[in-house]
Amino acid sequence: MSNCTTSAEAGNNNSVDRADIEWPRRVVSGLQPTGALHIGNYFGAVRRCVRLQDKGDDLMIFIADLHSLTTHQDPAALQENVLDLTACLLASGIDPDRSVLFTQSSVARHSELCWLLTCLATHARLAHLPQYKDKSAKMKEVPLGLLLYPVLQAADVLVYRGTHVPVGVDQLQHLQVASQLVRTFHHRFGRTFPTPKPLLAEDGSDRLLSLRDPSKKMSKSDTDPKSCILLTDSDDTILLKLRKAVTDFTPQVTFDRENRPGVSNLIAVHCLAADKLPEEAVEEADGLDTGRYKRVVAAALSEALGPVRERAAALRRRPELLRDVLRHGAVRARVRADEVYESVLARVGLAPPVARLARAAS
Repeated sequence: MSNCTTSAEAGNNNSVDRADIEWPRRVVSGLQPTGALHIGNYFGAVRRCVRLQDKGDDLMIFIADLHSLTTHQDPAALQENVLDLTACLLASGIDPDRSVLFTQSSVARHSELCWLLTCLATHARLAHLPQYKDKSAKMKEVPLGLLLYPVLQAADVLVYRGTHVPVGVDQLQHLQVASQLVRTFHHRFGRTFPTPKPLLAEDGSDRLLSLRDPSKKMSKSDTDPKSCILLTDSDDTILLKLRKAVTDFTPQVTFDRENRPGVSNLIAVHCLAADKLPEEAVEEADGLDTGRYKRVVAAALSEALGPVRERAAALRRRPELLRDVLRHGAVRARVRADEVYESVLARVGLAPPVARLARAAS
């Protein structure tokens, strides 16, 4: 589980799925609390969600602390990372009065629905997913959580009857797992969920590359700290990292992703920071070599990120406020999840929740 105002619904061919016409539009998105966000996370996910919220979408955005446990997490550091991410989301423009912001683990229905969906999934399907194969190949002992990761992702969306999910191209196959699980559930138990549709970015925000190796996607897990720019980086650090960014031996600034990935990546960052098209950025860079152009990109990025960084730092000094926001969001999320889960239990033939039994007996 991103310029949101221009997101494309992949695979939809601009047609309406008649089977889903009854479901009200609801966008669900999750972010892992595994350290500081980099600019790919910010432009590709956070800012996309803010723009969806601002155009009036019913947005549910959760901090995916359960997903983060597929790798070892220090408990104290995880709690701090949750608060850091909450501060960044609020500083970026997520409004807890207009959107539902909460931690995944605070709503037990995610895990409960995950188990029911796990019983419909197959090992062969999950083990065939490229991300699982890539990650498990590097492990001596593979945790089951890594295999079941896409099933929990499906539960994250379906437990709220989410209709749309902002994703990058590399997450499409996981969303296809969710769609397959919906079809299987409907075949066995009847129509209960909408089939979630992807919202793909058209601005390249989900395809930012490593500054040190433009053959790879930007990642905060990269061993080279200069490979990505973090939302918390100072203006001086941003300039330093961009000056060290790998380009090529041609001084002119041109946009050609295939033949000049490093320079094109700089242009993509510039466009995201300044809301420009590649053609506009290239025209602005006319007469500059790539060295001087890096300073232009750094200035645009600092201007875009500086206010967010300052607001996040101020919010981080108010941890109780952040916890209150998450508690309030969790209450709202539980109400929605409980309603959906009760209908799931009725379909499957399991006992209704204790709370409902108590109401019936009183």
